[in-house]
Amino acid sequence: MRHSGSTMSKRGYRVLPFSANRRMAAASAAVCRERSTIHMLTEVDVSEPRRLIREHRRRTGERLSFTAYVVTCLARAVAEQPHLNALRRGGRLFLLDDVTVGALVERELGGESIPEPFGIRAADKKSYRQIHDEIRAAQQESDERLGGLSGMAWVRFIPGFMLRTLIRLASRSVYMARRYGVVTVTAVGMFARGPLWAVPVSAATVAVAVGSIVGRPVVVDGRLEEREHLCLTLSFDHDIVDGAPAARFSGRFAELLAGGDVLREA
Repeated sequence: MRHSGSTMSKRGYRVLPFSANRRMAAASAAVCRERSTIHMLTEVDVSEPRRLIREHRRRTGERLSFTAYVVTCLARAVAEQPHLNALRRGGRLFLLDDVTVGALVERELGGESIPEPFGIRAADKKSYRQIHDEIRAAQQESDERLGGLSGMAWVRFIPGFMLRTLIRLASRSVYMARRYGVVTVTAVGMFARGPLWAVPVSAATVAVAVGSIVGRPVVVDGRLEEREHLCLTLSFDHDIVDGAPAARFSGRFAELLAGGDVLREA
């Protein structure tokens, strides 16, 4: 019996086509696994920025983007350590002038929920409000083609056997690095319940995976109180970044995240 493009039988399962969206995701993951990646898992007290976001919503009714907050802090941390904003191609390193941060926006394409990347260019020179508005605009994008958000809608016409080669070449392209960044953020785990750290598969030099936000008991001024902590995974291309610089960067990034200063500028 045929039903909605699937094959049903008495064997107790259905056969569905492996969509272009999934083929692209699989090819990208295969290429990313070729990288020498190191991961650092941590927690950051984000009680103050979360308070500022709630206060803003009570006052104005507007829901501020926490992802935009992470992107803003990340871009500023990378700008302070520009050696991280680099791409390796063979025996050379290309240091990029502007910090472009790649972010993922979840979209419904062909009945599938697809996280699609887009680049927030020169994010280190933008305010939180500017980045917030870019992310909100991307979330409302009406283009229903795979790659429509990133300007790479043509990618769906690439034959499956060529996808890995295409992605491998793109990951070494200075043009693509300038357009989409070598620094990325994914926030797929932020709304999970309970502690959750996401470990990304990424070709980026610096990749930040935002996990869940959980309450932790902390002693403040001699009193025990519950504080909101963000589960965070930072991943680095070990060909470019060693452990000690990665740890120093992670500490500075956590300091910016905990402070909430970029929200006070908004």
